[in-house]
Amino acid sequence: MTFDWAFAWSIMPQLLWALRITILATFLGMGLATVLGLVWVLLRRSPWRIVAWTAHYAVEFIRSTPILVQIYFLFYMMPEFGLRLSPMVAGVLALGIHYSAYLAEVYRAGIESIPKGQWEAARALNLNPVQTWQRIILPQAFPPIIPVMGNYLVAMFKDTPMLSAITVLELLQTAKIIGSESFRYLEPLTIVGALFLLLSLLAAQAVRWVERRFDLKELNV
Repeated sequence: MTFDWAFAWSIMPQLLWALRITILATFLGMGLATVLGLVWVLLRRSPWRIVAWTAHYAVEFIRSTPILVQIYFLFYMMPEFGLRLSPMVAGVLALGIHYSAYLAEVYRAGIESIPKGQWEAARALNLNPVQTWQRIILPQAFPPIIPVMGNYLVAMFKDTPMLSAITVLELLQTAKIIGSESFRYLEPLTIVGALFLLLSLLAAQAVRWVERRFDLKELNV
């Protein structure tokens, strides 16, 4: 089988449209994971043991469960509890919840790297807990963990094909449909691989750019 450039160009609009779904699912999932991961780590630092333990075991459970199982659970089992989700919503929730457990560990490492003197200084200045986190702790904890968060962004992007299991017409699912209809898989799958590679490289460059921006900001201070 030879690569048919004419056929490849003819299916490009379909694949680019599906790429929009893949990118949208990735960024919505990462946004949810970023917020929820911070919530997990704050709950794990709660002075109430029941709250801290519950958050700890919830994170461990999510990390220990395959993401595909979580996708199936949200899409097929939640209607049993009266909550029916669309494939896209279920997929984004699954991605966000799954990766929030990993980002919680990343946040924890960044927060624990803050010297104890910073916490003591915040208390000496009579800052309340919200001001301490907002002005002292988080601005120092975020820059070192940006590269790791970028790695998880790329990993999430490469996990979006799993959403095809619940009929989300993302990039790989669209390529498979094109292949089944035309009996030509070489062109759509090759294009999908090239697009994933291109966007992964672009995401890595964007992460490096953000990292340099934080470094420049620290130097100016």
